[in-house]
Amino acid sequence: MERTVRGRGVAASWYGIARTATIDRAGAWAELDDGGTAKVVTGVTEIGEGILTLLAQVAAEELGIRPEQVTLGDNDTARSPEAAHAGATRQTYMVGNSIALACREAREKLFAEIAEYWDVEATLLHAFDGILHAEGTNKSMTMAEAVAICKGRGVVPVGSGSFTAHGTGLDPVDGSGAPWQVYVFGTQVAEVEVDTVTGEVQVLGIWAAHDVGRAINPRGIEGQIEGAIVQGLGQALMEDYQTVEGHTTTHGFAKYILPTALDVPEITSFLVEDRDPLSPLGAKGIGEPALVPTAPAIMNAIYDAIGVRITSLPATPEKILQGLKEKRRRNEGIAAE
Repeated sequence: MERTVRGRGVAASWYGIARTATIDRAGAWAELDDGGTAKVVTGVTEIGEGILTLLAQVAAEELGIRPEQVTLGDNDTARSPEAAHAGATRQTYMVGNSIALACREAREKLFAEIAEYWDVEATLLHAFDGILHAEGTNKSMTMAEAVAICKGRGVVPVGSGSFTAHGTGLDPVDGSGAPWQVYVFGTQVAEVEVDTVTGEVQVLGIWAAHDVGRAINPRGIEGQIEGAIVQGLGQALMEDYQTVEGHTTTHGFAKYILPTALDVPEITSFLVEDRDPLSPLGAKGIGEPALVPTAPAIMNAIYDAIGVRITSLPATPEKILQGLKEKRRRNEGIAAE
């Protein structure tokens, strides 16, 4: 066998979005404010995933203004509707849809007043980039002017929205049930190079195709996929968390190997937009699902390269070398027979 050999592996996955086997819900408030700006109140918490940027985009599109004109309010749950936790890949799906519904209600109140003011049907009104116009006419005005007229007529264009995802438990006998309302699917291909002398594995590239529903923020989605793949790379090859009888024996990060920038392979993402028919936005989520197929794809690539199946993570150089040793021993035994 050559010193360095390459292999490719593929793995596919599915993932349920939002809370498991229960009803998940979230709510939001929205208001078109003076100057044509908007404020949105939600209990969502930003933990680095970029959810606040996405929610501003959702509100801006629904209201016909620019994202920088949207102010997201205090996420103190004592002063805002329930949004629940940032987990289960649920924030885009649950809070995003809640904000969309809240903004639509606020927009409908504004449109109803302006339609009456212009003496046109409300269905003819459209707003984009801060300009409101009536289709088939030359009537137009800024959103700032529209809000001033609406409030001058005694109506505050405010709305509330609540979105629910339904799930059920699983039957203890036959396993039937619907633990999630919506699912996403993904496939990743990994290419690796294995050093048969040192046992080291280098991941050369990952190709990741993921169903995300409607892609509201494609760059943000790519960032989520890339971050998940780096985590999966660490799980597959480096991170070795040890416990004995339920107690950790990994004392700190000094000898706990994590991926660095030098370990990150070339990552190519493909976004599959299979829209969710059960939600206003059609979006799903990609926070955790992109992590699922990474390690299996890498393990399959290692097997393709050297014919050794690693069955426990991480696939350390010691495990690779031990696997190669056992493979040689088996081959020698077969040859002797």
